[in-house]
Amino acid sequence: MIIQLSNGGAQFFAGKGMPDAMEAKILGAVSAAQHVHLLAQHYGVCVVLHTDHANKKLIPWVEGMIAHSETHYEKTGKPLFSSHMLDLSEETLEFNLGECARVLSRLAKIDMSLEIELGVTGGEEDGVGSDIDVGDADNAKLYTQPSEVLAAYEKLASIGHFSVAASFGNVHGVYKPGNVKLRPEILKDSQALVQEKHSLNANPLDLVFHGGSGSEKAKITEAVGYGVFKMNIDTDTQFAFSKPIGDFVKKTPKAFTHQIDPDDGTPYKKFYDPRKYLRAAEQGMVDRLQEAFVDLGSKGKSLCR
Repeated sequence: MIIQLSNGGAQFFAGKGMPDAMEAKILGAVSAAQHVHLLAQHYGVCVVLHTDHANKKLIPWVEGMIAHSETHYEKTGKPLFSSHMLDLSEETLEFNLGECARVLSRLAKIDMSLEIELGVTGGEEDGVGSDIDVGDADNAKLYTQPSEVLAAYEKLASIGHFSVAASFGNVHGVYKPGNVKLRPEILKDSQALVQEKHSLNANPLDLVFHGGSGSEKAKITEAVGYGVFKMNIDTDTQFAFSKPIGDFVKKTPKAFTHQIDPDDGTPYKKFYDPRKYLRAAEQGMVDRLQEAFVDLGSKGKSLCR
């Protein structure tokens, strides 16, 4: 499974009361990673630890986490995280790939990977995003050019492992059917260009599908066929987590307005105990992840086996 943190998620994990926001983003992510390292072995699962959508102003966040991974690597021979993402898609291609090369050269030394973004994923994700209208399906910025993917390959392939979040009309969030027009053939054309120019096997790049929530099943299958190995469904998992909480409150509404029933004296502690409804929320997210495993063709498969 993949566990990834946005900068806001990392800060939340540390606690919103920490006065230094950047320190909270770094330490929150590091604390979450240490938590996973401790428990994953007892659950018997393989976990990819990733951080997502770091734009130009969040480069210090990424470099702060890398510093902790370098220390961890010196002690254990393993990185603290599996990969980080730099989302410099709003910058020039030259700056984007230059910074990605610089950061990847550091990550490669400690067996880590880098995710990059080419083209703009519409909408916003935890403070990082664009002001492109999600209904503007003709906006060229929403569609990565295969030549950009080729440029990334030629800049980064010799340095270390990287993946590409190439935009093919995808946006963050869930919208009315028809607003989002996905063109997975862009991924196919990008793979074919890199394959042809460098005499490689089919689908030489690992591609990432951002904004996968609410996508048509057929488009997901097509994208996977073109080399997508990771899909982000944050909006769907947030809803899958929150809906059971809403359902729980609707079933026992008095427990969220009274500690003791004003009519018959029934104590409600076992209902408003946060562990009750948060466990229901976790189970809701598990169900949504199981659906994603089927969609992506990964059900029953693991690198651990």
